[in-house]
Amino acid sequence: MNNLENKKILLIISGGIAAYKSLELIRLIKKKGATVKSILTKNSYKFVTPLSVASLSQEKVYSDLFDHENEAEMDHISLSRWADLILIAPATANIISKLSLGLADDLASTVCLASNKKILIVPSMNVRMWEHQKNKENINKLKSFDYSIIGPEIGDMACGEYGEGKMTEPKDILNYLSEYFKNINNNKKYKALVTAGPTYEFIDPVRFISNKSSGKQGYEIANSLKKNGFETTLISGPTNLKDIEGVKMVKVNSAKDMYEATLENLPTDIAIFSAAVSDWKMENFNNKKIKKKGDLSLNLKQNIDILSNISKHNSLRPKLVIGFSAETDNLSENSIRKLEEKNCDWIIANDVSDNSIGFDSDYNEVTIFYKKKESEKISKMKKSLIADKIVERVISDLN
Repeated sequence: MNNLENKKILLIISGGIAAYKSLELIRLIKKKGATVKSILTKNSYKFVTPLSVASLSQEKVYSDLFDHENEAEMDHISLSRWADLILIAPATANIISKLSLGLADDLASTVCLASNKKILIVPSMNVRMWEHQKNKENINKLKSFDYSIIGPEIGDMACGEYGEGKMTEPKDILNYLSEYFKNINNNKKYKALVTAGPTYEFIDPVRFISNKSSGKQGYEIANSLKKNGFETTLISGPTNLKDIEGVKMVKVNSAKDMYEATLENLPTDIAIFSAAVSDWKMENFNNKKIKKKGDLSLNLKQNIDILSNISKHNSLRPKLVIGFSAETDNLSENSIRKLEEKNCDWIIANDVSDNSIGFDSDYNEVTIFYKKKESEKISKMKKSLIADKIVERVISDLN
């Protein structure tokens, strides 16, 4: 199967000696039936010409952010939206540094900053530049922004030195692109459901029982599933987060609402229950605001267990059911017990007693407990990267 057929690749060529390899890369991508539009940085003109790039791609070449012809035909926003994927090859230390800082002083950096598409970077530089601590920091920052890095390779360099920093060969980049689109195409056959955020259990018309969940981890998981080709539904309790483009959004308040919305969106192949559902609700809801008259006692009863009900459902149970476990102590013991009692396939546990991770933080650290294999820990990183790690394992499990 040709995974690149009819795909649209936006290639950014920066000013490194390896820029000549991008000409071969264009030829290989075109041969696979994809369309390639190119952006040349100012320094790349010293190594390749717009004419050679245009001749191979058979498309107009873009370079100047303030070119009235380019902006009239396709501005930096629509150029980003046109592409299925943005590829920077070669990516010099300079453009890597600019992107890590969020600079937008030319067309290439502006397109990347304005992009809502996957960005792949193919580094190419001297071994000492690659190994420099600042460059490593820049690479790690780009990874946290959801950029993917291809290479570099180890070998002889144009400067005469030997080491890591060589641009990955065009045929290997092509294989990476093919595998990337293959995974997305394969995943389109799967439906995924994610729950996120807290639930509100109302005491009276103005007061409710809830928790500190921000919904960030669940939203990141839904976004990662969408990026990887899954048809994704996100059922969200009350949060301050923006809707995710391309994801079916269902907004709810209470656990009862969330459970009913979950049933309405089944069957599905994968269900990831990351929502922090309130464990208790009022025995009797007060239709009028309770007036302040000294101490107040509340009669609470156990709330519906969404994870357990879906995981034990005879006909609607998804192929893969994943629950979350927010713990303050005995993380392993409590999570393993939850895995068994609720009949789910995985439990993803985190220690919410650490305020630097978990609730309302942009970072998390989790341990995944599997029903059929040993647990594994994913060390502290941004929730977006945690989500990508989880989705990688979901894809591996399904395939």
